[in-house]
Amino acid sequence: MLLLTLAETTAIEESLQQFLLIISAALVVATFSQLVPWLRQVPYTLMLVITGMALALLDIRFFTPSPALILWIFLPPLLFEASWNLNWKDLKRDLVPITIYVTVGVAITIVGIALPLNHWSGISLPVALLIGSCLAATDPVSVSALLKELGAPPRLKALVEGESMFNDGTAVVAFGLMLGIAQGTKSFDPQQLLVNFFTVVGVGLLVGVVLGFSISYLTQRFDLPLVEQSLTLVTAYSAYLIAENLGGSGVIATVATGLILGNFGSRIGMSPRTRIAVSEFWEFVAFFTNSILFLLIGAQFRLRTDVAELGLICITFAAVLFTRMIVVFGLTWVSNQLVQSDIDLSTQTMLWWSGLRGGVALALALSVPEDLPERQALLVAVFSTVFLTTLLQGATAKPVLTALNLIEVSPLRDRYLELISRQVALTRVLEYLQQAASKAGVEPETHQAKEAEVRQKLALIQDESSKLCQQDPDLLEIGSQQLQQDLFAIEITTYTEFVRSGRLNQELPGLLDPMHHHTAITEGTEA
Repeated sequence: MLLLTLAETTAIEESLQQFLLIISAALVVATFSQLVPWLRQVPYTLMLVITGMALALLDIRFFTPSPALILWIFLPPLLFEASWNLNWKDLKRDLVPITIYVTVGVAITIVGIALPLNHWSGISLPVALLIGSCLAATDPVSVSALLKELGAPPRLKALVEGESMFNDGTAVVAFGLMLGIAQGTKSFDPQQLLVNFFTVVGVGLLVGVVLGFSISYLTQRFDLPLVEQSLTLVTAYSAYLIAENLGGSGVIATVATGLILGNFGSRIGMSPRTRIAVSEFWEFVAFFTNSILFLLIGAQFRLRTDVAELGLICITFAAVLFTRMIVVFGLTWVSNQLVQSDIDLSTQTMLWWSGLRGGVALALALSVPEDLPERQALLVAVFSTVFLTTLLQGATAKPVLTALNLIEVSPLRDRYLELISRQVALTRVLEYLQQAASKAGVEPETHQAKEAEVRQKLALIQDESSKLCQQDPDLLEIGSQQLQQDLFAIEITTYTEFVRSGRLNQELPGLLDPMHHHTAITEGTEA
């Protein structure tokens, strides 16, 4: 018994040392990326992969991430954070093309990768289809972060993130079906495959919708930021676990829950202060989880490969790029014809190039049973493709965005937003100085001098803002939009207070919703 206890203690110590080493490496990368100016141009996740690769070359290796670690521990918070921050109105605009990408597109990807592998690499068709289903899941985490940093159009961000989140769900479902075929436990029955697919997706959606709206109405009853942060964390994992145990897609359930809570629950059930606290909490969770995951991806790098493996890697990577091109350009043309999506060529090109593969592909590959024939070839193909797409496409994301003119560079706009923020802050300072509490224990001359100083700075800011608006009249729209958002936040906060005090039975819809306001202005102009 003593030996068992010592063995367990040693295992815990080794795991803790590995964990601290990973976190330390990630923090060093994050620090250097901010201290060294030219490193700021490199995506953080790409730097983590390169760091992991360098450590692997020095024979400093971490543990290999298990499928359970990625799918059950890492994936739910990453999916929830992305869906929490995704604007439903932006997503709804392109729901048809996204739906086509994640259904027909996944099928094209699987077949388009499997056929070349079967023909030129000699891999059996069932295993080739399994490789295709592993690599059907896109994971543009680094690209979506870069899109946000560079100020890319919201529509491009919604398309990239929306496709990725739902694509993960359909790819996981397809993988389960293909694994059964490869193991011989299932036969290829198109009708049965469709029934299973819609069942898994339907159960996932149902679980996500029920949980999302339930938690949304629950958070109306109290305003406790720490409790609501914890509640969203529990909800993210609960949606995934419940859906999986009911035979549904945990990915779809988590995405649906995050979308509902981020776009509905956070508006009706959380005060602005709580909403900010929860968003910052999830930003930290995503940073922490991504740091570990991408460092582990780089650490799996293996330099020694023979000629056969090199050919397999080249064929797989080329097939991934080619099928991605067919999916994006071909299916977008179909969508543009069906519903006039009007997705321009530049956006399509960036969609194609942002089709990175990541943690989900690794998890699916690692979950393949060890007794499956050609498992080693599957691992080589998937791991190498994940590494190459992260390294090559991640590194070139910014040049591609720049070449396509998708980076909204506006020094005047940035300066104007800074001035608005300073004006709001100093106005609140001035309001405090005008209260009696600010004068307690302070000499009148000192108080008056501080008030005069604030007023002088406000006047300078207002003067510079006016000059900027004369240079670019479109800047006035930014101030108008900010005012509308502030008014809407005050309105919703008031309704929430009335519900908690018993003056209202349920939250009222906002009359000053910025989106509705913009629509009303547009309609009035057209009329």
